[in-house]
Amino acid sequence: MLDVTGQDAPEASLGLAARFQEQFPRVAVLLVTDRPAELGLAALRAGVRDLVEPTLSIDEMRWALRRAVETSAAAGSDAEQSEPAPVGRVITVASPKGGVGKTTLATNLAVGLAHQSPQGTVLVDLDIQFGDVAAALDLDPTYTLGDVVQGTGLRDVMGLKTLLAKHSTGLHVLSGVKSPADADEVTPQHVSTIIRLLKMEFRYVVLDTAPGLGAHTLAALDHTTDLVLVSSLDVPGVRGLRKEMELLDELDLPPATRHIVVNFAERSGGLSVADVEATIGRKVDFTIPRSSKVVAATNRGHPLLESPGRDRISRDLEAMVGRFSPITVRRSGFSWGARHRGSDQ
Repeated sequence: MLDVTGQDAPEASLGLAARFQEQFPRVAVLLVTDRPAELGLAALRAGVRDLVEPTLSIDEMRWALRRAVETSAAAGSDAEQSEPAPVGRVITVASPKGGVGKTTLATNLAVGLAHQSPQGTVLVDLDIQFGDVAAALDLDPTYTLGDVVQGTGLRDVMGLKTLLAKHSTGLHVLSGVKSPADADEVTPQHVSTIIRLLKMEFRYVVLDTAPGLGAHTLAALDHTTDLVLVSSLDVPGVRGLRKEMELLDELDLPPATRHIVVNFAERSGGLSVADVEATIGRKVDFTIPRSSKVVAATNRGHPLLESPGRDRISRDLEAMVGRFSPITVRRSGFSWGARHRGSDQ
């Protein structure tokens, strides 16, 4: 492991990494640096396996080391003799129709996971034409999905990582295309390749998809470990949710693990969660109430879970994050990170 933090010149370390790559190709070299964006391309050319920041927690450092060692071993030995490298959890947030707060939930989920795994969480905007993840996070990314598919970002994960934007929470972000016209350049195969690379590098890969089951979303489902289906508490939304679940069953599409979220819940709407459960034939996992705080946070470009409070909406959103997190963290006087997981019924 090479350290080029602070004022140390990186040239000697990168030169050493290049020599290791040439003479000992099975040795995995990691670069510890507080300038990952600046050194990313040079490190890639030198054969560095990963860039890790000095603020990484012990748990995240273990994950990075294990991933590097196992990936290197897999590349240097026969498939029959090597164990697969660790693969991250791919969480796809989807809905049958727009306007249900899907992007708001996806960004809060990603930010919540980034609090626990700041260098190990990535959010991808797969609403190819009209995605607004960057706006929801108040980001002005240098590179977007369009740049990734047109450049060298699909060759390997190090190249892809150099094109990701960085949020203040440590979350990595791959934003949607700059113009809807650029969406034609992004194919379902591109989506599949991007997810395949990211899940080998990150512990959590959160995907915000376009409404419905288009070709890009179907490509994402091939890699998905957890599908979060979102509906608003109204008749069109619930009917659409039932149809989408029926279609997934008919096509026998993965994943087996699905999590149902009812968003914008309010008593005055005429429908209850029990009505939703009767319509879709299974339990609702999470009910998120309508809240002006969420709207205000979204308009500011700062998801509510950047600075969660003690209010009910924060607790409900953190409970959703806890469905996917492996540890329990104490914040603001309540438990964050339940170990239970959802499953189809």
